[in-house]
Amino acid sequence: MTCQNNDSKLDAVMELLIENGFEGFADVLRILLNEAMKIERDNALGAALYERSDTRKGYANGYKPKTVDTRIGKMIVDVPQVRGEVEFYPSSLERGCRSERALKLAIAEMYVKGISTRRVTDVLEKMCGLDIKQFSGIQGGRNARRAAQ
Repeated sequence: MTCQNNDSKLDAVMELLIENGFEGFADVLRILLNEAMKIERDNALGAALYERSDTRKGYANGYKPKTVDTRIGKMIVDVPQVRGEVEFYPSSLERGCRSERALKLAIAEMYVKGISTRRVTDVLEKMCGLDIKQFSGIQGGRNARRAAQ
């Protein structure tokens, strides 16, 4: 039965790619990520869903939706939950992190290279689509208060 389920997921992915091309890539990525997390959960539990096993360490306990920001847009993934003797969180996601690792690496690299804050702000605005200039006003107010003391 698991083989049929995987085949139907693969068929759904292929259909999305054929019908939508690159516009359907976000849905394809979401489906593949959800399936990878399910496989990882099964490995952590020591048994697949509905499978009886002496080596089972816990049980599947539903899913929790999580919004993740990616380069191709916001995506809601279903993070598998477990109960029992095992602690589980998918390795493809960082706990508490809702954005890509690439953003963190870009910030760290810019810091190491000594790039100016104005340039960092421009890059982050392009990467995130956020108005980051509001934070520079906060920092400017702190600097003015420090200079007055």
